[in-house]
Amino acid sequence: MKKILDFSHAEARRFFLKEESYYNFDLPKYFVFEKLLEQISQEIQEKSLSDYYGNYVDAGKTKATYPYDYENVNHRFINNKDGKFAWRPLQLIHPAIYVSLVYKISKEENWTVIVNKMNEFRSNSKIRCLSLPVESDDKLSDMATTVSNWWHSVEQGSIELALKYQYVQHTDISDCYGSIYTHSIAWALHTREVAKNERNGKGKNLIGNVIDSCIKDMSFGQTNGIPQGSVLMDFIAEIVLGYADLELSQKIHDTSIDDYEILRYRDDYRIFTNNPQDGDLILKLLTEILMDLGLKLNPQKTLASNHVIPNSIKQDKLDWIKSQKKITNLQEHLLLIHDFSCKHPNSGSLSKALDKFFARIKRLKNNNRDDVLVLISILVDIMFKNPRIYPIGAAILSKFLSLINSGDEKIEIINAIISKFRLLPNIGYLEIWIQRIVLKTGYKIPFDEPICKKLNDANVSLWNSDWLNNNKLKQLITNCSIVERKIIEEMDEVIEEEEVSLFGSKNRYL
Repeated sequence: MKKILDFSHAEARRFFLKEESYYNFDLPKYFVFEKLLEQISQEIQEKSLSDYYGNYVDAGKTKATYPYDYENVNHRFINNKDGKFAWRPLQLIHPAIYVSLVYKISKEENWTVIVNKMNEFRSNSKIRCLSLPVESDDKLSDMATTVSNWWHSVEQGSIELALKYQYVQHTDISDCYGSIYTHSIAWALHTREVAKNERNGKGKNLIGNVIDSCIKDMSFGQTNGIPQGSVLMDFIAEIVLGYADLELSQKIHDTSIDDYEILRYRDDYRIFTNNPQDGDLILKLLTEILMDLGLKLNPQKTLASNHVIPNSIKQDKLDWIKSQKKITNLQEHLLLIHDFSCKHPNSGSLSKALDKFFARIKRLKNNNRDDVLVLISILVDIMFKNPRIYPIGAAILSKFLSLINSGDEKIEIINAIISKFRLLPNIGYLEIWIQRIVLKTGYKIPFDEPICKKLNDANVSLWNSDWLNNNKLKQLITNCSIVERKIIEEMDEVIEEEEVSLFGSKNRYL
């Protein structure tokens, strides 16, 4: 794998313009954004996006239409984060703003500023950031490589540190992406004084202020929060969090604490010490630094322990390992997963368990009808309370439905499933995967999610482009299809494993 800070400016541009970097959550494989990104890139290149703005007349003066004056510039759908009341807005950034921002960040002098600054953030070897984007150099996807890297660097690294340290403290930031103050991006790259003093003068061309401005353009002018759902925004979040690492390093140095190490994976911190008071003081310093940036630690996920090894592995993974036993039939297997999902909702180990269950059933040819209905009922209940597993859950569901011979009965089951899920709010992401399930059955279902509507109506708009003039760029965004019909034609009724699993049935890392 290749780490992003080792990229040249041209390599960074190519990397961020990949479809896999544009969005990093699961969508059915017939949604393809690569052609759209390529065409916009060819059109914009080094031009200023303002060249494409529309205009209007106010009091006899012609004024530009700015994207920050318009709502719904990005397309977003709300996904549940914890299976209860925490919601995460996943966003498909307006492709014109996305491409323009990539070109600005990857301009040679700007990329040099960013890389040099982020290397400065990493100057203290005792505070290690392990979440910078990476690019795969083998058959694995970038996302699979990222998850594999988490397992090796965070989990395995934590276990190794048990040789040196007696105590570990875990904490993370509450609603990190939704709380990032966009001005703090420029503070991180140029210092607070420079960014503030030059925000509206020559300094508006500083790359930190440019990023700040672009994010406000896509967020109705808001300065709190950055979009979630792309590698580019993950990288921008790392700029702010790396700045916090540097501040923390300096404050720890001032206290003369030297016997410590910190592993940070995005907004998750693991603090290792041999003195619990040192750990408490580091947590206090971190809290103060984050508060100054508009961020705060999550008290419910902050804990200390002198059991370093067991606390280096996520509890859901430990419990799943302990729960393994010889399972004789499918229903017993799925009930075990259901019980686990109640104890550890929306967890990575739950996704892994369902991956392995899918690998077990994918070659299943026949099964008793009543058994299939029971299995469907158990699975739907798992999905109902665990939105993280919608994609793999949809794959398993598609397999179960393929075992139902009667078309009328299959439709009846699908209707019952949809009726149950419509009791939940914000089910746009689920609708995308329900549509994938029914797509090859010939059964027509009306969906509210615009991405679903896009499948049958090319005129449906995902992004508000009213701020663009009626020019080539706007027409390109309107007319370029994001649905690959050939892929749909070649798909099977049963969702394939590679559509929903990072590593296939050999997934060891989630």
